Amino acid sequence: MTTLDGKVALVTGGARGIGAAIARRLAAEGADVAITYETNAERAAVVGKQVEAAGRRALVLAADSADPRAVCEAVDRTVGELGRLDILVNNAAVFLVGPVEELGVDALDRTLAVNVRAPFVAAQAAARHLGEGGRIITIGSNVARRAPFPGLALYSMSKTALIGLTKGLGRELGPRGITVNLVNPGPTDTDTNPADGPNAEFIAGLTALGRYAAPSEIAAVVAHLAGPDGGYVTGAVIDADGGFAI
Repeated sequence: MTTLDGKVALVTGGARGIGAAIARRLAAEGADVAITYETNAERAAVVGKQVEAAGRRALVLAADSADPRAVCEAVDRTVGELGRLDILVNNAAVFLVGPVEELGVDALDRTLAVNVRAPFVAAQAAARHLGEGGRIITIGSNVARRAPFPGLALYSMSKTALIGLTKGLGRELGPRGITVNLVNPGPTDTDTNPADGPNAEFIAGLTALGRYAAPSEIAAVVAHLAGPDGGYVTGAVIDADGGFAI
């Protein structure tokens, strides 16, 4: 048996990068997996097929995380079509950066809607379905700990808010046997931040290990927290950042 046999997971923003790696890893551990995507249906379908290739059920859902109704519907459809919900992974995010005086209210509103409100709304909806052993895992960012260059104020603020959300939910849901944790990745090799990109050498140099993570390395941390061996970890902020925050 694999560690997540019989479990159902929902991964928001699961069509690419870290989210796709998490979906694949949870499926490899035995979970049926639902993912949400905003626009790229083709890439989401590929991840769904990868979940099925692991012998698990897949559910691919179009949902803009800026829309609270869509977030709640994704949770409800997961329960309705896959029969239950055991693991919520809040991964969807937007990365809007620039000088603070040039960031408009639209950028502020969308960042907070996707990066802060959506994890809250998803956790709220999921809490109605999660039972003993349930898991809520949110993907944050290393820049919640350290802003290494200008232009990150808005994004850093949104990711720092997840620390408070994680601790508050961990305290509230702990008596029900539900754990809530936050994983802060460091620089990770994805299509939006490739390890061979123009600034990659500088960014990698900010870590103690001097390299980018593979998405699978972040997914491994999530899988541990989602599995039985992570059952006594809650309210934690785990920096999977290669020593970026040291």
